[in-house]
Amino acid sequence: MAALGWLTPRRRSATARSVLAGEASAEAARKSSQEAQEAAQVAQAAQAAEQEPEFPVIGDDRAAAFFDLDNTVMQGAALFHFGRGLYKRKFFETRDLARFAWQQAWFRLAGVEDPEHMQEARDSALSIVKGHRVAELETIGEEIYDEYMADRIWPGTRALAQAHLDAGQKVWLVTAAPVEIAQVIARRLGLTGALGTVAESVDGVYTGKLVGEPLHGPAKAEAVRALAAAEGLDLSRCAAYSDSHNDIPMLSLVGHPYAINPDTKLRKHAREKDWRLRDYRTGRKAAKVGIPAAAGVGAVAGGTAAAIALSRRRR
Repeated sequence: MAALGWLTPRRRSATARSVLAGEASAEAARKSSQEAQEAAQVAQAAQAAEQEPEFPVIGDDRAAAFFDLDNTVMQGAALFHFGRGLYKRKFFETRDLARFAWQQAWFRLAGVEDPEHMQEARDSALSIVKGHRVAELETIGEEIYDEYMADRIWPGTRALAQAHLDAGQKVWLVTAAPVEIAQVIARRLGLTGALGTVAESVDGVYTGKLVGEPLHGPAKAEAVRALAAAEGLDLSRCAAYSDSHNDIPMLSLVGHPYAINPDTKLRKHAREKDWRLRDYRTGRKAAKVGIPAAAGVGAVAGGTAAAIALSRRRR
């Protein structure tokens, strides 16, 4: 305005008003343009949401979800936690507890299932329960869940399972853990049921042997395939979740495979196949595989976000 000092007061006033009018007009235009852009972005997002099919699809009774248990739904291995509970109840000696503790420590550090370690743990568990009644172990399983397992459930994975339940779909655990323990966990989480390793029993008493083989690797895929046929499910509309490359056969069966807290081999495979990925082990944002992940990880808030995102859009 100092540059206008040579003008008469009237002209200075008129010029100042012109400058003010111009600035106001420019500001209004800028604001209008910004609002228009924001409105366009909202419209585009709404259009994309309408075009993108909902997942899980509400009311689709031919779809279901299958969740691995160890390090997918729960931190650590269910069998090891079960062993701790049995030791507390004097089912075996201190030297056996040391073996269980070592196996659990290895599992936590490695973050993956090793067939040799898992087989050793299963053999230990079978020898321990031999001669005990099935009903007794089922009751103890309820107590052990509260003592050692409840606080180790990943909130994010739990939210994903709940999204399927809220959509009216069945949700099954699929695990190498004893089926009795798997069923306890499924029931406590409000899931439909569980597929697990079946220990032989005669007249309600464990013999110390298995019926067939442990439900591990390809056996999980066969169990899911058999259950889908019995339930009238369309596997191309189903989802499966696991942390382990050992479960690639099961994940490959369904139309919606998810790698949860994946080991190195599964992460690599998921990227190659453009599978979805969620990692709840750290506070960092979930890694992107194919489509941007909307869920935070590691906390209840992350789990809630996962459920909201999963129920609103296909991933």
